[in-house]
Amino acid sequence: MAFEEMWEALLPIGRADGGGYRRFSWTAADRECRDWFAQEARSRGLALDQDRNGNLLAWWDVEPEPGADAAGMVASVANIAASGVAGDAMAGRLRRDAVLTGSHLDSVPDGGAYDGPLGVVSALAAVDLLRERGVTPRRPLGVAVFTEEEGARFGVACLGSRLVTGAIDPARARGLRDADGVTWAAAMEAAGYDPELIGPDPDLLSINCFVELHVEQGRALNAPVGVASAIWPHGRWRFDFTGEGNHAGTTLLGDRRDPMLPFARTVLAAREAAEHHDAVATMGKVRITPNGVNAIPSKVQAWLDARAPSEAAVRATVARTLAAAEEAAGWDGVEVALAEESSTEVVEFHTELRDRLAKTLGDPPVLPTGAGHDAGILSAHVPAAMLFVRNPTGVSHAPAEYASPEDCLAGVAALADVLEELVCR
Repeated sequence: MAFEEMWEALLPIGRADGGGYRRFSWTAADRECRDWFAQEARSRGLALDQDRNGNLLAWWDVEPEPGADAAGMVASVANIAASGVAGDAMAGRLRRDAVLTGSHLDSVPDGGAYDGPLGVVSALAAVDLLRERGVTPRRPLGVAVFTEEEGARFGVACLGSRLVTGAIDPARARGLRDADGVTWAAAMEAAGYDPELIGPDPDLLSINCFVELHVEQGRALNAPVGVASAIWPHGRWRFDFTGEGNHAGTTLLGDRRDPMLPFARTVLAAREAAEHHDAVATMGKVRITPNGVNAIPSKVQAWLDARAPSEAAVRATVARTLAAAEEAAGWDGVEVALAEESSTEVVEFHTELRDRLAKTLGDPPVLPTGAGHDAGILSAHVPAAMLFVRNPTGVSHAPAEYASPEDCLAGVAALADVLEELVCR
C-alpha cells in the first residue's frame, strides 16, 4: 500500500494535457516533485540532505552503538556548514560505506510516468518493507534523487551525477542554457542554490555502492525483474546549419541558401549510417531560426543521439552522418558545424556486485541496455548496479510507458531483498 499511495500522490505532478510529463529541472513541476520527496522522506524519519549540485538525498542512518565516538560526525557537520550547502540541520554528514539507491524525478518532454520516478518510489517503499521485516542496517542506507538526469532542459544528460563525479566542468555546467536562454546558474540560483558551489563531491563518492531500479526501456525482459549487465556507449551531437534568411515567396529556388535542405538530408543519412554500423541514431530535436512559415530559415540546429554496442560503432555513425551533412550543405551553399555535447563510453557494471544481486534474486535475467542512467556515471567511481522492472509495451520516453502494478511490487520486493543483503552483511 505504501508504494501505491506514493505513486498516486506523485502521478499528477507535471502531467501535460496529452498524458505525458513535463518535469523539467528548476521549474514549478520540479519543485513540486522535490517537495513530494521531502515530505515522504521526513514522514519516514529519514534525514534529508540537499547537496551542492541540486541532488536530494534521504538517509536511514545506523543507530550509533552506546558510547560510540561521534567526533567524526561532528566534524563533518561543521565542514558542510562552513561550505554553505543548503539542507537540513543534519545535512552533510559523512556516510562512508553507505549503500545508496534511488533514481530521478525529471522527465523528457511528454515522457512516461515510470522513467525515473519508479526507482525513487520503489526505494522509499523498500525502506518501508525492510522496516516491516525488522531489519537493522549495519551501514547507512540512502535514497537519492539526481537532478537533470534526462538533460531535457539544459541539454546534458545525468548532469547531477556528472557534477558529483567531476565528469563535467562546473564552469561549463553553469553556462548551459535552456531554449529560452536561461542559464543553469540562473535557474539554480532562483531555486535557492548557490551555483558557485557546484562540482565534485568526494564525500558522496565514499559510499559502498549504488543500486538503481528502473523501468525497462525496451521489451527484452521476460520476467518481472532483471539485472543490468552493461550500458551501451552513447552521446549527443549538435549540428549547426547556417544559411541565409530570406522571403519565402520572392526568392527564386536557385538563389536560396536554405539550411533546411541539408538538415533534411542529414536526418536520412543518420538513419542510413546507423543501419550500416549496427547502431541506433535519432534526430529528435531541432531549432529553426526564425521559425516563420513565410521565411526561409537562416539557421537550423539539430541534435543527433547515437548509441551502439561499441564506441567504434557510435563514432563511425557520427562520422558518416557528418560527412553526409557536409556534402549536402555544399550543394546548397550552407555552412555546417558539429559540436559534441556529451559522450559516455560503454559501462560494464561492477561484476561482483552484479553477480551478488543476481544470486540474491535467484538468478533472474541479466541484460544490457541502450539507455543512459546515473548508475552508469557513478560506476566510474563506485560499484554500481541496476535492476529493471518489466515494461510489456516496450515504449519509453512516451506516455505509453508502463509497468504492471504486480511487477512494480515485485520490483520493490527485489530491491528490498538486495538492499537487505547489502546493508546487513
